[in-house]
Amino acid sequence: VQFVESGGGLVQSGGSLRLSCVASGFTFSSYNMKWYRQAPGKERESVAAITSTGGTTNYADSMKGRFTISRDNDKNTVDLQMNRLKPEDTAVYYCAAAKSLHDIVVGTPEYWGQGTQVTVSP
Repeated sequence: VQFVESGGGLVQSGGSLRLSCVASGFTFSSYNMKWYRQAPGKERESVAAITSTGGTTNYADSMKGRFTISRDNDKNTVDLQMNRLKPEDTAVYYCAAAKSLHDIVVGTPEYWGQGTQVTVSP
C-alpha cells in the first residue's frame, strides 16, 4: 500500500491550497477515505471524510464551508481543496483509508499516508 501526498506548502492567511493523495496497492474504490491533520504539540484531528463511492462527505465543524473533499476512483485519488486558510490550519495533513464506515468515522483507518506540511502565515 502506498500513498503519495502532494500540494502542501506555505500560503498566506486567506489563501488556498489543494492537497492530493494518490493511492496504490489496494482496491481504492472499496475504501472510505479521510484527511486528518496534526499540528505541533497537538493531537491528531479529523478534517474531512468521504465514502467509497463519493456519495457522502463529512467535515469537522471548523472546516465546513472552507474545505472540500473529493475523490476520483478512476485515478485512485482523493483531494482536499482548502480555501480561506487561517494560521491555525497549519499542520501536517495525512490521507487515510478505511474499509468500514465505523473506522473512517470513529475508529482508526488501516492505511495512512506520510503526510504533507501546510503552513499558513498571518
